[in-house]
Amino acid sequence: MTRAPEEPGAGDRAAPTAGRWAMLAVLCASLLLVAMDATILNVALPSLMNDLRPSAIEQLWIIDIYGLVLGGLLVTTGAVGDRWGRKLLFLTGFVLFGLASVIAATSHSSWQLIGGRVLLGLGGAMVMPSTLSLIRNIFTDDRERALAIGIWAAVAGAGACVGPLIGGFLVEHFEWQAAFWVNVPVVVVTVVAGIRLLPEYRAPQHGRLDWVGALLSIAGIVALAWGIKHVAKGSLRAEDVGTLLLGVALLAVFARRQLRLEDPLLDVRLFGHGPFLAAALATLLAMLAIGAALFLISLWLQYVHGYSPSEAGLRTLPSALAMLAGSLCSPHLMHHMGVRAVLAIGLGTLAAGFLLLAVAPEPTTYPVVALVLAALGLGDGLAITASASVLVSSVPVERAGQAGAVSETAYELGVGLGVALLGSIHGAAYAARMTDLPLSGGERDLARESVGGAAEVAGEVGGETGRQVLAAARAAFDEALTTTAYVSAGIVVTVTLLAVLMVPRGFKVTGGH
Repeated sequence: MTRAPEEPGAGDRAAPTAGRWAMLAVLCASLLLVAMDATILNVALPSLMNDLRPSAIEQLWIIDIYGLVLGGLLVTTGAVGDRWGRKLLFLTGFVLFGLASVIAATSHSSWQLIGGRVLLGLGGAMVMPSTLSLIRNIFTDDRERALAIGIWAAVAGAGACVGPLIGGFLVEHFEWQAAFWVNVPVVVVTVVAGIRLLPEYRAPQHGRLDWVGALLSIAGIVALAWGIKHVAKGSLRAEDVGTLLLGVALLAVFARRQLRLEDPLLDVRLFGHGPFLAAALATLLAMLAIGAALFLISLWLQYVHGYSPSEAGLRTLPSALAMLAGSLCSPHLMHHMGVRAVLAIGLGTLAAGFLLLAVAPEPTTYPVVALVLAALGLGDGLAITASASVLVSSVPVERAGQAGAVSETAYELGVGLGVALLGSIHGAAYAARMTDLPLSGGERDLARESVGGAAEVAGEVGGETGRQVLAAARAAFDEALTTTAYVSAGIVVTVTLLAVLMVPRGFKVTGGH
């Protein structure tokens, strides 16, 4: 068996890899699918609810468990790929992703679907660390690598935005299961192409994989996410607060353990470098905000304005187009304006989008939402691309793989936590406004749980009562969206100030060297 080449040293200048752009196409195809699955169910949720009838908490788990599992495992799977081979990890993960898609598509219960989404997250966690680290190895020229990272970031960002569009088309013309079946042929073609095209790489390692650290990181992130979800929902029960504190404690133990290891899963000292920390925070909080926004706006389009799934998906297109434009322009702007300026402009545009949504007169109209989506997409494209470039370039070459894992962890965890945290805040604000309802008992509780529950109750009771319930739910959802937009704007403004303070003037992106 041919031994896989090791990570090139900082002084190596290897010849350009033949077929490198075809390899990038394979990696981007997989990345698009993994990123798309984070949001593809947003517009499929009403159809899914009618079929599986999940509770409000099951709805949130169906949407965000994928990103939480993926984000929680990325550090560990990145380390596994370094030791066992990045191509092997990539192909194994994508095969698992395809099998999990079949499990999810054949679900007959909410919990089977949640289980399928867990396996999708596991497969995605095996794929995503491999993409950026393989790009690091395949592209040996600094300028080509910077362009490849820009394309990688554009695909990752656009994937989250086109998910609702593709999901809406599939749901309306088929069923919600089609949102998963569409993965299978892409997986087959990509795996075959990957076997033929991709090279294998293993980084030089010393020591065994830190399985104790892996368990600490996974358990810490899961506990933290669970605690945030329930506390944000308004639950201050001892077990929920305790779970939140347990997550923080486990991650603190993980960080302390990594500081003592010669070959850690994650070199936490990297976070002591200002630009690295700023880029990680920018990615996490930008995706937290936009992930929740896409989720809530997709529901708003369908329940408040009555659009079909495909019509709702089409109306999220401004975010995808603006995201693509921002991502592809970011390398050019960084070259001429500097990293700090691009990060500030990107995050500032995100904040402006949320403020526009917050101050828009109610009831909110689609033209306003279209402008909001364009601002969110443009700002996210600029910020995420600049952040990914900063994370790779601000660390020594031997840590580039870990930098990629941090970038992808922040991206996916941000999407999952955005739905969990801001989705819960929106749910609590919605329920607080659903007080004067001409209902009683279980019908009243169901209507206060979610706008989907209110639509179901309105359909069952019918008549004037049904119309009153639906009107109240639409008004409450719109008002809660305003509240959530203010919270999101505050988060993004905070991280914008931190990024400007932590990234020094004149900081340059060098493509990984």
